[in-house]
Amino acid sequence: MRILLALCVGILLSGRTMAQDHPFGPPDLIDKARAEGKLILYTVNFTETEQLWITGFNRRFPFIKVDLLRAPGGQLITRIRTEAASGKLLADVIDYSDRGHLLTMLDMYQDYRPPNAADFDPAAVTDQNKLWPRTTTGWCIAHNTALVDDPPRSWRDLTNPKWKGKQIAQVIAGGGGPTWNRALFERQVLGEDYWAAVAANDTLLFPSGAPATDSIIRGETKVGAQQTNIVIPRQKEGAPVACIIPPEGVPLTSYGAGIPKTATNVNAARLFLNWTLSREGQEVFVREAAGFSALINGPVPDALDIKAMKPWFPKMEDYINLQAAWVDQWNKANNYRQ
Repeated sequence: MRILLALCVGILLSGRTMAQDHPFGPPDLIDKARAEGKLILYTVNFTETEQLWITGFNRRFPFIKVDLLRAPGGQLITRIRTEAASGKLLADVIDYSDRGHLLTMLDMYQDYRPPNAADFDPAAVTDQNKLWPRTTTGWCIAHNTALVDDPPRSWRDLTNPKWKGKQIAQVIAGGGGPTWNRALFERQVLGEDYWAAVAANDTLLFPSGAPATDSIIRGETKVGAQQTNIVIPRQKEGAPVACIIPPEGVPLTSYGAGIPKTATNVNAARLFLNWTLSREGQEVFVREAAGFSALINGPVPDALDIKAMKPWFPKMEDYINLQAAWVDQWNKANNYRQ
């Protein structure tokens, strides 16, 4: 038993040492990626976000050209399934936000583990053999700083009648992986009455986060639950908007990034994922795009006043099994028809 324990510890330490010595992969991987010279990335991330990441990657590996295809979640998943069914899937790397959908598509992906696989929060990993949390987004309470002197400080504050009359910008629960995750957090952490209590303030509904944030900036609405990676870049541009981290918790949504079995630039794809999943790559995303990281003790956006943030990841069985019924219930609570 002692020999077995020592062997297991030795293997673990050896793996960590290799990850530290070669955080982006061994030299032969880099040489093979250089020979390929390119990769195609399919993603639901904003184009601006991906360009920041690609720029950081090319500072380290200037010999890899990244061709980007960005589309909203529903459009992207339809394209992926259509191309895969016809044997014409072009992507070398796919980063998608709805982990429930991804788990129905595991057969499409090849085995892949980054060098720092052990450094990620297990709750954020979609599949430890194929799909990894390259992208993690988090929710805050956004407010128009020019119009709101006393913004909501907690999620419960959004139920205050003072915000009644289409002052709250609300992204629909069925808008994608992050919005469903937010709705799941609201019901499980804030209580079954929360959806109806916020809806009673006659919120203004939006299909996605970008137009909702724009509405707050323009003053058409004043406050609302929004994603930091949408709000903070606009704040840095000088827009009158800011984020508050509520004490009840921050729902974090980790996407699943992987390499399809049909990828033609496999080595470039592995190098790209290795870098974006590394501490260096994660810091680029957090620092420049104001996202979060699923790394244990990972970086957080420097524009946020975070003293005691409570990160919240969903239980995957709830994320998958409750989605259809609870999104339907959310729609009814908010009088929303698709």
